[in-house]
Amino acid sequence: MPAYHSIFLQDTDVRLIANFPLLPLRTRTRGPAYTLPALPSSTAAHESPDPDSESYDALDEVLSLYRANTFFRNFEIKGPADRLLIYGILTVGELLGKVPKVGGAREGEKALMNTALDNQFAIPGDAGFPLNQAFEAPRDRQDAETLRQYLSQVRQELAIRLLARLYAGNSSTPSKWWLSFTKRKFMGKSL
Repeated sequence: MPAYHSIFLQDTDVRLIANFPLLPLRTRTRGPAYTLPALPSSTAAHESPDPDSESYDALDEVLSLYRANTFFRNFEIKGPADRLLIYGILTVGELLGKVPKVGGAREGEKALMNTALDNQFAIPGDAGFPLNQAFEAPRDRQDAETLRQYLSQVRQELAIRLLARLYAGNSSTPSKWWLSFTKRKFMGKSL
């Protein structure tokens, strides 16, 4: 059975930095991404909109495909949108590893947001980036800074959405269903 690929592969009018796409995001976080419309009021914070909705973005796709794709050790990249999917899955894995097993939602929020806001993360082309063979380095310093801002925006928005899923229903303990994937490494890699 093959891994699941991004539905945004057919989007051709997307800005690329090296071979990494800057897809639009549904976010309130500042950054270079084009902002999509907010969720309809009938959709709960821990739910993703329908993939046909104009509010559906690549981060909804990352969260919906995370659990299925973590079982794969190989992933064929079919286009730039798959690179964002890979980065998002690796980021979710890193964030899940930081969730405290005990403590309430407040401690979980603090741990995830501190991880997401940390600007000392590797981007494609850096020596510490785990998938440099599949990602090109930015061409110049300005592109590298724009990519870092975009990835920071992605990390922050993923942390916010993952928190809503981990502590759905105002739970004081994180979802064991999500935490069961903390030890899984997508393609044997981690950020």
